[in-house]
Parts: sequence; C-alpha cells; structure tokens
Amino acid sequence: MHEDDEPELRGYEPGDGRPLRSPHLVRVMRVVVVLGLIGLVLPTILITAGTANSTAQQTCSVYAQAYVDNATGSYARFELFGPEGMGWNCYASSFGEEDRLIAALGPIPGQPVRIEPRQDT
Repeated sequence: MHEDDEPELRGYEPGDGRPLRSPHLVRVMRVVVVLGLIGLVLPTILITAGTANSTAQQTCSVYAQAYVDNATGSYARFELFGPEGMGWNCYASSFGEEDRLIAALGPIPGQPVRIEPRQDT
C-alpha cells in the first residue's frame, strides 16, 4: 500500500485469487452465446438460399420455354465447379435427349436477360 493512495482505496486488498465466475457458469454462458448467434444467422442463410433457389427455378423455366423446342422440363441447380464456374446453372430436359446446359445464372440469380422470341415455323 502506498501513502499516496486515495482514502477510499486504503485498506483494499484485491480478491483472493479465485476467478469471479465458476468454470461451469462460464461454459454455460458460452453455450448460450453460441446458440444465440446460430439463432440469428441460420434463419438468414435459409431464407436467402430459399429465395435464390426459387428465383433460379423460375428464371430457368422462362429460359427453357424460350430457347428449347419440345422441352419436357427444366431445373436449376447451384454448382461449385460447374461448366461456367461457381453459381446457378439452368438445364433443360427433352424427351430422349440428355439434359443440356441452357444458361449460367450466376451466383445470385435474377430475372431473365433479353430473351429473343422463338420462331415457330
């Protein structure tokens, strides 16, 4: 103790060396914080993925109708290592043919871009 200490601090002895919180309480608090963060982040990820999937499917359907004659179906899927790189790719199915890539929609799919009308003859 120093003589120049404030009067309020004279006689104060810092704690007895024990932690302020028990290890069990610290562990419980960490679990609660991690669960809280997961509860905040997970719904955002799920909603974003669902919206991107819905947009990709709808855009792919429009592309299939415009670009593929006699298309029996279309689907979009997210590929990390697809032919056009990472992102959503649109595929069309035709009867008796292998599925083929129609368009690369990119990592964030949007509305169709300038579709030329199909010329039916």
